[in-house]
Amino acid sequence: MTDSTDPGADTRREAGFRRSMIVRVVLRIAGSATALVTLYFLLPLDHSSARFAVTMLVIGLVVFVGLVAFQVRSIVRSPFPGLRAVEALTTSVPLFLLLFASTYVVMAAMSASDFGGPLTHTDGLYFAVTVFATVGFGDVTAKSEAARLVVTGQMIADLVILGLAIKIIMGAVSRRRQPGGASGAQPPEEIHR
Repeated sequence: MTDSTDPGADTRREAGFRRSMIVRVVLRIAGSATALVTLYFLLPLDHSSARFAVTMLVIGLVVFVGLVAFQVRSIVRSPFPGLRAVEALTTSVPLFLLLFASTYVVMAAMSASDFGGPLTHTDGLYFAVTVFATVGFGDVTAKSEAARLVVTGQMIADLVILGLAIKIIMGAVSRRRQPGGASGAQPPEEIHR
């Protein structure tokens, strides 16, 4: 007697497993994005010091690099590297944008001349996203040298993220999808056979 008399049972099990993985990833993405944005809007950034802003940005960027490294490792080991790559990008990029948005809010609160006036949390996020998207509407602009240096730093980091980080993440997906993948793991199609 065989374990499976219905050859379609394995296919249905695999499809169910894939669906459950997608649901879990979507929930993790939504949860992490919600947590990051909630934390950003709850932090009293407009009452912070320059030391806090610099420390927050430096520590945040180190955490960001560590997160990307962890995510690349997870992609290489995942049976669903494409799905894991989407999750990696949708958690890393918001963290990056919120770090710079926080810095802009703190800088504007410390000196109204940095951006031509104070920035709310929404204004800071809006400005960080317009810089990242290279849109630059001109309604919020960096006025002081310090603000221009931070914005220039974000622009350079944006290029690095768009080029290097995405290339690293997509390279991890490609490595994982090659026959034998990472650590000789089986491709997703062969998991339940």
